[in-house]
Amino acid sequence: MEPKKVTADWLSKQYTKSISAFRRHLSEPALRVRFAQGADPFFRQCAVAVWAHGNPVTEQHVAAYNAIRSKDSPLPDTLYWELVSAVGAVPDVETPPFFRMLIEYDRRTGGQSAKRFLELCSTLLLLFAAVDDQVTGEEAAFVDLCVAQLAAECGEAAPVNAAAYVTKGNKTGEPPVPQPSAPAEAEAPQPAETPAPPPPSVDELLAELDSLCGLEKVKSDVRSLINLVKVRKLREDNGLPVPPMSLHLVFLGNPGTGKTTVARLLAKLYHAIGVLSGGQLVEVDRSGLVAGYVGQTAIKTGEVIQKALGGVLFIDEAYALVSQEGTNDFGREAIEVLLKSMEDHRDDLIVIVAGYSNLMEKFIHSNPGLESRFNKYFYFEDYSGEQLWIIFQSVCQKNGYEPDGALKEFAPGFFQTLYEERDENFGNARDVRNLFEKAVARQSDRVSGLEAPTKEDLMVLTLEDFQKAAEEDLELS
Repeated sequence: MEPKKVTADWLSKQYTKSISAFRRHLSEPALRVRFAQGADPFFRQCAVAVWAHGNPVTEQHVAAYNAIRSKDSPLPDTLYWELVSAVGAVPDVETPPFFRMLIEYDRRTGGQSAKRFLELCSTLLLLFAAVDDQVTGEEAAFVDLCVAQLAAECGEAAPVNAAAYVTKGNKTGEPPVPQPSAPAEAEAPQPAETPAPPPPSVDELLAELDSLCGLEKVKSDVRSLINLVKVRKLREDNGLPVPPMSLHLVFLGNPGTGKTTVARLLAKLYHAIGVLSGGQLVEVDRSGLVAGYVGQTAIKTGEVIQKALGGVLFIDEAYALVSQEGTNDFGREAIEVLLKSMEDHRDDLIVIVAGYSNLMEKFIHSNPGLESRFNKYFYFEDYSGEQLWIIFQSVCQKNGYEPDGALKEFAPGFFQTLYEERDENFGNARDVRNLFEKAVARQSDRVSGLEAPTKEDLMVLTLEDFQKAAEEDLELS
């Protein structure tokens, strides 16, 4: 029987199961949140470091890297040249902050969370080494070294000797494919079906909300709304009267201010407190609801609503449903179907409509049914210059880049001016992300001309990179 190959799909399933199992083991909500936030970036860093000690990067490595994604986290989209550049830098593996939290937690409680994390690291790093169907001696030695360094911080012994998994050449000169299931099964046999991880708690979700940059008024409004809904449910459970209340919401604000992110958290919060049965977010715009022929819009809108039952239907730029003129526009038909469904499924469907402030107010007032159902407004303010700079630094750190000293001096003033001179096309965090991507492209042009770029060369974003990106952005606008 042929040994199992480490495909990206198989790796993704094993990774998700492993992360979910470890997360369930953590009983402290704040620790679970920190682990959930930091696990994917840490293990992607580990994968790159392991591959720096193995064979040349292939498309198998790229697919595997993009498969390192736990449940509900954003989907990575790293390109081949980006991964080659990262691996070529031969990065170190830095101890994640949550690991030190695990050590402290174990000291307080007498637990063994840090030891279990070491076992998780050993297993996953070996699987990363095997993605090209071969574990080299250098990769195995690095895995041992990496885990040993973590183990030294908590006084534990390294759990696995990775050298045992080095593949040996066979008679044809081709290395046999390593059996990735062996180390995983040796350390923790899994049942035939791993139970689904429990949904995040209210405290975890509120901690995630608090971690977002800015949005102080929105955070306060969300907490007040959740408190209101929790008390209503307590009154219902105790047989007390509960006045009617609509939970449908209007999100007002410019693009890039976090509306979709908050909507996704609200869906999970509503599920956590028992208001919604599913807690999923279904995001659409006009094109996702409206068809081009008579009778099709009702069907198309109905299908979207069916997907959203038990969760939140998020309609971005909802004003576009009534902004079209003429008898051939079917946006108003979509609204009628939506209003009827909101009534028919009022106990298990919440609708959030979002868009520019002035246009959304016109949209709500265009139909009495909309006015009666949408009476709660959350206003998402533009990010300040200081917040835009914080977001830029966060994006840099997440992607392994570091602004140089000149850029750190220049950027705060640049973002302050960007904020002060904003117009109707201002994209907030979306503009920051676009600017970062253009700066990375300019940095790549510069670094590719160096004869032997160092790790620092590959990481640093210079003022010149940034300014060229800003000039390009200005030309495109």
